[in-house]
Amino acid sequence: MDARAIIEKVRDGIEPTQAELNWFAKALASGAVTDAQAGAFAMAVCLKGLSEEARVALTLAMRDSGDVRRWDDGAPVVDKHSTGGIGDCVSLLLAPMLAAVGARVPMISGRGLGHTGGTLDKLEAIPGVSTDVDEAGFRRMVEENGAAIVSATARMAPADKRLYAIRDVTGTVESIDLITASILSKKLAAGLGALILDVKVGSGAFMKSAEDAQALASSLVRTANGAGCRTAALITDMNQPLAPAAGNALEVAVVMEALTAPRNSRLVDLTLSLGAELMVLAGMDTAPEVAAVKLRDVLQSGEAAKVFDAMIAALGGPDAFSEDWRRRLPEANVIRDIPAPSGGTVSAIDGHAVGLAVVRMGGGRMKEGDRIDPSVGFSDIAPLGAEVAKGQPLARLHAASEKAAQAAERAFLEAVSVGETDEVPPLVHGRVT
Repeated sequence: MDARAIIEKVRDGIEPTQAELNWFAKALASGAVTDAQAGAFAMAVCLKGLSEEARVALTLAMRDSGDVRRWDDGAPVVDKHSTGGIGDCVSLLLAPMLAAVGARVPMISGRGLGHTGGTLDKLEAIPGVSTDVDEAGFRRMVEENGAAIVSATARMAPADKRLYAIRDVTGTVESIDLITASILSKKLAAGLGALILDVKVGSGAFMKSAEDAQALASSLVRTANGAGCRTAALITDMNQPLAPAAGNALEVAVVMEALTAPRNSRLVDLTLSLGAELMVLAGMDTAPEVAAVKLRDVLQSGEAAKVFDAMIAALGGPDAFSEDWRRRLPEANVIRDIPAPSGGTVSAIDGHAVGLAVVRMGGGRMKEGDRIDPSVGFSDIAPLGAEVAKGQPLARLHAASEKAAQAAERAFLEAVSVGETDEVPPLVHGRVT
């Protein structure tokens, strides 16, 4: 086999074999394929597309380019993946809830990407926490605590790591085939039995239209099931932040409030919906309604908070974090309200703009290697449909300096519309199985 012949096949719309894709993925990981060849392959896929069978084959090939975990204790092994949004801290809440009802949750997560926050960055807002864990430590955390949220090791789907970097500089990031293989190769390498996908749609999502979100959800679900992992997806709303906060430590604070003093909220409601679907997929329950009751019980009883505390301690954070989290999370130098310039109803929130405002304050990376300030962002964000009077707070601003606060306030006010409409989109737009 050789890279040129495989690239020519894809370019000409001829389906490559599983053996050819296995060879190509291993050559990506080893460096036997050049950057030029990797870019040509990505462009050929982007322009010609892959059949469903070839997409499954590419996903499995990229999964098998590195280590694939196996779990032997008989407990259901499950995970969740979100396509990214603003105020989306479901993973921090869902993982300990699932572990508390008897699942194993080996969650491989990422850092902030573009305007969206990253689960690992949020976790590392807690003092002492490091999500870079070796294989033995990761396995021990999952077996002892039931859940672990960590970064991928260098030996997990290395073909994807190489190809993703090439796609980023060759204009081929948007290919649904390559997005699907990239997401699922890492998830399937964790040895999952069931997976729930949260595909976001709206102003704060990568997928802005319902059609694009449906296409991605269908591709992910069909490919994951074709690869042998029971999978479903919810298409959920990202026309406003999921939690009333945007920023690493500020989102952790929302999660801690949900774990220690649970009450109904958009974050809790979506977490219960995703978790219940996942428990049914994993065979832990026969109906989402029954599963949701069990998940709510472990949230209200404090069992989920105990799992979260154990996970944080195992990652190097403080013991019993849930007991004194308020004094441990970092605070910004400048904290003040953002007053509404006029009265009316919050009618639109440009989530992309809000996310970029957090990044520019230092809450995300403008370039690779940038250091994150976990304390900055927005909290207490008024939701869509909220009635506000002139001068009433639309949100609370957390910034490192007065100069940064002024710029962030301007950006936030440009991102939020106050008008007369009170139409609020549903939290869940659809379900794909």
